[in-house]
This record gives sequence, C-alpha cells and structure tokens, in this order.
Amino acid sequence: MDPAKLLMYSRTQSEYATMCIDHVQGELGCQMLDAQGDLAEQLKGVEMMIDIGGLSSREIIDAAVDAKFWQVIGTGLDHCDVQYILGKGIALGNTPGFTSAFGLAETAMMYILMFTRKYNQARENFFERTLYEPNGKTLADLTLGIVGFGASGRQLAKRAKSFGMRIEAIDIVPLEDDLPADMQPDFYGMSDQMEEVIARCDVLSLHLHLTPKTRHIMDASRLALMKPTAFLVNVARGALVDQDALAEALLEGKIGGAGIDVFSEEPADCTRPEYQLPNCIVTPHTSGQTDETVRRRCQIVIDNARRLDAGEQPLYTVDASMGLGKS
Repeated sequence: MDPAKLLMYSRTQSEYATMCIDHVQGELGCQMLDAQGDLAEQLKGVEMMIDIGGLSSREIIDAAVDAKFWQVIGTGLDHCDVQYILGKGIALGNTPGFTSAFGLAETAMMYILMFTRKYNQARENFFERTLYEPNGKTLADLTLGIVGFGASGRQLAKRAKSFGMRIEAIDIVPLEDDLPADMQPDFYGMSDQMEEVIARCDVLSLHLHLTPKTRHIMDASRLALMKPTAFLVNVARGALVDQDALAEALLEGKIGGAGIDVFSEEPADCTRPEYQLPNCIVTPHTSGQTDETVRRRCQIVIDNARRLDAGEQPLYTVDASMGLGKS
C-alpha cells in the first residue's frame, strides 16, 4: 500500500508503542501523525489510520476525511471513540484477544504463584534474615475461577491445569465441543452461575472486556461472596472491579488478597493504602506488553493494510452492536 495512504498515531511513548511503531514502519513505511501540527494537511489522502491503543481525539477523527479504515492496535475498545468513528462511515478494526492471550495468562499465573507462596512476605523475611517462613499453599489443592473464557482465560486454564488446579469457568456462550483437553474446565457455567463459582473458588481471575454490562461486575456484593482466604486477579480492565469496594475488602481482611495490573484511572494513585498491603500485588498495566504481543498485533495491521490495498475486507472489524465480552 502506498505509504502516503497510511498514517500512525500514538499518544504515548512507551516501550510497547515504540516497538509497534518500529515494526509497522519497517514493513509499511508509513509516517507518524504530529498531533500538534496541521491535522488536515497530514491526514489528506490517508485511507488507513493506525491508532495505537485507540486513543485518537475527535479532532483527529474529524480531520481524517479520506479515511476508509481505522485500525486500533489493541483489543479493548473502551478507550476508543467507537460510535464517533463508525458514525463517520469509517470501518473500525482491532487486534483481538488471541494476540495478547499468552501475556495475560502468564501474568495471572505469576500472581497466583506469588500469592500462594506469599512472595511479598517471603521477600521481606529474606531481608530481615528470618528463615523458613512463611508457609505456602500447594496449587493442586486449589480451585481457580475464570470469568470470561476467551483466549486469555483458556490459556490461563491450560497453565493452571498443569499445576493440578481445579478449573471453573464462566462465560456467556456455550463451551465448544472441540476445546483441547488441556484447556477443558472441570466446571463450565453461564453468567447466571457466576455467584456460585465466586463462592467456591480460591482464586478468581477476570478475563473480560469492559462494557456497560461488565463495569463493576465485581462489586461489593460479589466481593462479599468470596472466601476470606481467596484472591482476586485482574489483568483485563480496571473498571471491572469497584475499586473502593475492593479497597475495603482488602483493608478489612474480607478476602485473601488481590493481584492488579489494570486500574480505573491510569496511572493509578500508588499512595492508596490497599496497594501497600503485603497481600496486594500491583503492576503498571504490563500483562499484555510482550514482544510476542507486538509481533502478533502488528502482523494483523500489516495484513490489513495489504488487504485494503487489494480491495479486500480487513480482518477483525467491529461494529457498535458487538458485545466484546471476553479477552
């Protein structure tokens, strides 16, 4: 595709964004949008906008009068002005859940291991020269609940099963008959059985997109259903959990702990007292940021540019009616 018909935009200068830019520019030769420059001039004749994270402003969207396709490098579209883009008659695509599934699953598994081996306490004891404490838990004795059994949820199930954990999964669609044995849950339920799973599991991991229906899906009432020894893991979207309700549950010892990679507001307020607890593990939205994620997502962008140039339908297009409920 003619590089003049392509333009990239990134609001951030993170390592992840830089890797995406280098990869796509190396294959397609496109330029970067200068958000402080003349938008109309830069976007003239641009047919495909490549938007890292889906963070473009309406001012940028308005200037893209020749755009045919808006390619978001990312899975969740909660930061993207979906309705506005579609309302302009521009097709919209994302990079779906399988592109970051390994990273999300591995981070969730890391949290589970850190919880059960009480990593924060063990590290503190090391520096205090305290030996043989704390005691950990054996994963084969525990039940893992996975809410949202899409790509990352299944990859987590595969990893957790290898440790002998019992897997209980919840989703909004029936389970496929041909799911590989190493991903098969021991229990599979629909959304109306979510509370049962929450009450039974020792670890609950969220793998959902953020939509109006999933916002605060873990509220005070559902957190209250968790065992006092159970851990909550969230590598999906921060607003899936009521932050204040989670803080209360952690500070008052109502649940065993939490592993949080995503927050309602980012960057998060690192001074919040719950984040200082030894049973709270926090990371700065890095679970999906891997070299493999970049490679998979950028290959979709490159393929879609070539499909658009050939007059073919781009892959992984979305519309306003799609409920992106799992990742």
